[in-house]
Amino acid sequence: MATSLLVRNLDEALVDQLKRRAVNNRRSTEAEHREILQQALNPCSDTAWDELAARIRALTPDVRQTPSEVLQREGRGER
Repeated sequence: MATSLLVRNLDEALVDQLKRRAVNNRRSTEAEHREILQQALNPCSDTAWDELAARIRALTPDVRQTPSEVLQREGRGER
């Protein structure tokens, strides 16, 4: 069941910012609003996190990637 949501008294600068964001993401303003609400209210999935980590690794191919458990052990003085 689809429901409408009306938000009143928004600052004009905020509305302009939302419109620019929608254009940048190639969506309608309404679709952008739905996306923002969905992202804000749904927790980040492990898949999304894994994809983000993979993109970061791809952007930094010359940087040595150290597993977090190794860094934690080193931080505790364990070897």
